[in-house]
Amino acid sequence: MSTQPLPLDGITVVSVEQAVAAPFATRQLADLGARVVKVERPDGGDFARGYDTAARGLASHFVWCNRGKESVAVDLKDPRGRELVGRLVADADVFVQNLAHGAAARLGLDAATLCAAHPRLVAVDVSGYGPDGPYAHRRAYDMLVQCETGLVSVTGTPEQPVKSGVPAADIAAGMYAYTGVLAALVRRGTTGRGGPVEVSLFDALAEWMGHPLHHGAHGGTAPARTGLAHAVIAPYDAYPTADGSQVLLSVQNDREWRRLAERVLGRPELAHDPAFATNAARVAGRAATDAAVGAALGALPAEEAVRRLDAAGIACARLNSVAELVRHPQLAARDRWRPVDSPVGPLPSLLPPVVFPDAPEAPMGRVPALGEHTDTVLAALGVPTARRKELRAAGVIG
Repeated sequence: MSTQPLPLDGITVVSVEQAVAAPFATRQLADLGARVVKVERPDGGDFARGYDTAARGLASHFVWCNRGKESVAVDLKDPRGRELVGRLVADADVFVQNLAHGAAARLGLDAATLCAAHPRLVAVDVSGYGPDGPYAHRRAYDMLVQCETGLVSVTGTPEQPVKSGVPAADIAAGMYAYTGVLAALVRRGTTGRGGPVEVSLFDALAEWMGHPLHHGAHGGTAPARTGLAHAVIAPYDAYPTADGSQVLLSVQNDREWRRLAERVLGRPELAHDPAFATNAARVAGRAATDAAVGAALGALPAEEAVRRLDAAGIACARLNSVAELVRHPQLAARDRWRPVDSPVGPLPSLLPPVVFPDAPEAPMGRVPALGEHTDTVLAALGVPTARRKELRAAGVIG
């Protein structure tokens, strides 16, 4: 039974955001109980709304990153629109923006300007490469940042580098913006002052490159691209099974290898064979190691292969498709799916990863239509109906 409120209950966030990084950050804040007011341009809104129509007519990125928010459509290029947003910010605890380089400052919505005017405000600037330096002006789409930080150079096969299948730079920046907000709110609780927060996609993903970065920066070489295999551990790869699936396994030490050889491969002689007995030997003879594992798993259906590996205490997994993730028994057993309302009706969505057992469940609020909350939000600011009609007729609000 819940005894505590959600951690951000009572916190108001205003965001001028688009695409993934900032919307992903503010969605985390909404999941923790914050009220999030998303300011969008009247002529189309967040451009991620148009990425695709996969979610029953809505864009999958937008559905993922924008549940639980109120959408207010305001033209920030018009002084009347900026005045309205300024009134929203004056009552907010947090402001987040990820406009193009220099755009927020021109509008007076950069973190430094806002925090000078509102000392308790936590204001976050999310950028591509940071506020200065030779790359500051560059467009920083996710794939480009994955390439600039070297992530693509260590991902893929020996023959072909590939980008991550999810927007890793956007997610990294969104998570650091989210945690930066939480840290700044804790500091405000102690000092009474908010302050500016800066996060860039480039810095965030460069941090995530820590292992290859340190591997190569201190006299070594960057890890080789090895597909699903591991550069310095064997066996550690995906192996086809008799029913056309693939099963991955990871042997972390020589004790595990002995168990694998004896209890799964059915070849106990490999447990102490000098050509296989140590990880160094297995890596040096990777082809023979993989052939021995592949022959054994290739004779089994995936379910039986996983059962035997589990019984032997060998770390393993299925190489699942997205459709198999949707049907994953672990998600079902832990009741992780919830319907989220949207302009096209309920859409199944996953609960957020952070759970507070002594607080209410994450609200999982509606995915908003463009400008759905303009009137209610502006009415709460004290903007009269007649004034709203006038502003709407002028195209300032939508």
